[in-house]
Amino acid sequence: MERLVDKAWFLESLATDGSRLTHAIHKLPFRVGREAGNDLTVDARGLSRAHAEFQADNAGQLRLADLDSTNGTFVNRDRIRGSRLVAENDIIHFGNAEYRLGIETATRMAARVTANEGEQTMIVPKGSALTEKFVPHEREFRELLAGQGLSAAAQPIVHATTGTLFAYELLGRCEHPQLREPPGRLFDLARLLKLEAELSGAFRRHGIAQIAPKLGGVKVFVNTHPLETFTEAFFDELQALRLLPQAPDIVIEVHETAVMEIERMRELAARLTALGVSFAYDDFGAGQSRLNELGEVPPHFVKFDMGLIRGLHEASASKQKTVRDLVKLVLDLGSVPLAEGVELEAEAVVCRDMGFQLIQGYLTGKPVPISSL
Repeated sequence: MERLVDKAWFLESLATDGSRLTHAIHKLPFRVGREAGNDLTVDARGLSRAHAEFQADNAGQLRLADLDSTNGTFVNRDRIRGSRLVAENDIIHFGNAEYRLGIETATRMAARVTANEGEQTMIVPKGSALTEKFVPHEREFRELLAGQGLSAAAQPIVHATTGTLFAYELLGRCEHPQLREPPGRLFDLARLLKLEAELSGAFRRHGIAQIAPKLGGVKVFVNTHPLETFTEAFFDELQALRLLPQAPDIVIEVHETAVMEIERMRELAARLTALGVSFAYDDFGAGQSRLNELGEVPPHFVKFDMGLIRGLHEASASKQKTVRDLVKLVLDLGSVPLAEGVELEAEAVVCRDMGFQLIQGYLTGKPVPISSL
């Protein structure tokens, strides 16, 4: 029996010019296929005359059924057998025609796009890859940004000579049951969705809220993404964090690709100082050496890249002299040198001898869940 839908569901597709087209699911059942007379007629490779159908589920949810199509119906790249429930942001393929399922207010729904008739059903070659116009796991990723599955870990930073705790570095983690990915993979996904700054902020806000009551005056180093470094939203967030009842002593780690111009770096340093926030140059010695910025705008801390530190005790005399000279330069500028990635006591011995004041790495403490601090 045909009835109106309870929610303003729609299918979204991408045109060849990159523009997005929406196709309203205005009633249920809602049939998709190649032949005219379907609720959504798609003249695309691999669609059967009557390919699939959206149906109302007894629980009030939306169900998608494959109508014995030749080339299959896929939800999040998994071929369905019979029918299955679908949800907002699911990626749906009818054969090789790709759509994203969404919910929208009826007043903003675009007109349904109806394709031309005339093309016969084409058999998609065996093993042919599905298109990837939309990003897999987009729904789960957006749930993560909203707070579902956000987690955090902390790694200690210690005084080089005494080994006593100086600070923690905050590290974002994910415990979403359908998105068990390491941070690097999550940022790859964020890049595809152009949400890198949003992911960085979500990790930071969640982590600071969890760790602040446990710090007891200890500093917390937090990462930033280059795309957010100069946004007003970033500075507003820092101001809000500084106003928390248990306001943490924050050190912002500035990525080496975030700032390349001296005047911009001066501007950033001034904004952070006004907020009472320290900053560090991260990954010093990897790629751009940042010597120019270091001399003109010395940070509070300089984190030497682990590529310089690993195996330093076995490095050539020339490399050791280079690192030693850089440490002396950092100290002469009034900044604190931090050796990152120290795993062996032999590395730590050399770092102490060179003048490093802080050490971070598996030797002095691995990242642990904040709940265990």
